[in-house]
Amino acid sequence: MKKCALHNLGCKVNSYETQVMQQMMEEAGYEIIPFGSEIADVYIINTCSVTNIADRKSRQMIHKARKLNPDAIVVAAGCYVESSKDKESPPQDGVLRRDGKESPPQDGVLRRDGKADEDIDIVIGNNDKSRLVELLNGYFDKIPAPLRYNIADVKEFDEMKMNGPKEHTRAYIKIQDGCNRFCTYCIIPYVRGRIRSRGINEVCEELERIASSGCKEVVLTGIHLSSYGLDNEQMGVTLIDVIERANAIKGIERIRLSSLEPMIITEEFVKRLSACEKVCPHFHLSLQSGCDETLKRMNRRYTSDEFYDGVKILRRYYDAPAITTDVIVGFPGETEEEFEATRKFLEKVQFYELHVFKYSRRKGTVADKMEGQLTDRVKSQRSDVLLEMDESLSFEYRKKYIGKTVKILTEEVQVINGREYMTGYTTTYVKVAILLSDCKNYGCNSIINVKITGTFGKEMLIGVAE
Repeated sequence: MKKCALHNLGCKVNSYETQVMQQMMEEAGYEIIPFGSEIADVYIINTCSVTNIADRKSRQMIHKARKLNPDAIVVAAGCYVESSKDKESPPQDGVLRRDGKESPPQDGVLRRDGKADEDIDIVIGNNDKSRLVELLNGYFDKIPAPLRYNIADVKEFDEMKMNGPKEHTRAYIKIQDGCNRFCTYCIIPYVRGRIRSRGINEVCEELERIASSGCKEVVLTGIHLSSYGLDNEQMGVTLIDVIERANAIKGIERIRLSSLEPMIITEEFVKRLSACEKVCPHFHLSLQSGCDETLKRMNRRYTSDEFYDGVKILRRYYDAPAITTDVIVGFPGETEEEFEATRKFLEKVQFYELHVFKYSRRKGTVADKMEGQLTDRVKSQRSDVLLEMDESLSFEYRKKYIGKTVKILTEEVQVINGREYMTGYTTTYVKVAILLSDCKNYGCNSIINVKITGTFGKEMLIGVAE
């Protein structure tokens, strides 16, 4: 039996796709082994290109796979290979031959010297991952791959079907792909293409399969989740329709949503959302900056006041929801006054968690050519300020649970300071630890009532099973 190792980089959508690709390889008769554990016959790298650092990590993992087994078939899929195409050669798909003899030149992945990356045998774009086994078999049979599409022209959702998640307690379900927003710092619309929505019946069928596998919690995810259904108005459905259908599926007990566009948070949307009792009150709203001038340069299409209006709506319908966000510091032209406006806004909103990113220049984006690029030192100083705020905000939010009884979905046993604990998460995604000896009647993937007794380290609470 041939062996296959997979490695995933990047977002939740990539994680879902990698799990499905693993499932496809298992069904094709491959033995799946951990990446780097032993020699594999096939290596699959699902790449990321959201930053230049992500590009570098993708290259490193591709080269590592080649070093692990020089005779293996190395497959590079996803965003990095989309962003690294040779624009001067005709668009191609599929097979890159290291000897250059078995197939015509391909665009594939480029090294910095402008030549095709010799460590890669098969290139798979972002709307062809469902064809993994087909392309792999074609490589072995020396069948030339068809011409590759232009990702910007793709209109169909690449249907990938998961039977059951590898992580038993939580499953990511990809329901949308692509983005039409074109934020000035972001390469994703160029490598993922325009918005494409999965059929609602296909989504529900996958959710039913996930539920039958025993998984209790699902995360609906997409590249721009809030745009679900907007690419095909004839479908007559939007994101809230999918959520309501998911809420009705037996066996699914918790529904989470990945990152949401702030402007989707309207009175009507949240009213319908709050009627879905399985939806967890944990909402990630991407902010990026609390300064309106910076938001304009980012092409974010909302103001800080409009963002805050959405937060207030969520807090009217939910009791102390966990609201998290992304913030970019050091965006081109960001002055001390603009950064201070962001800091004050974050303080005003009182988020549960802040995901702080230092602006990273990305070739091919508008922001890369903007004037006023800041030094790494300034970016680091501003990042440190917000990371300190994040630690304080998160601690204050978690402290509010002390003395309360909450429901925990147990996930795994961890050894902390020499003692065994069962750990899991509240609906608001706060991690809780319970002494394993106090909850012997429960295993992983159980929903139990826990009385919170205190904080536990920097990131957890501790409690007693009731």
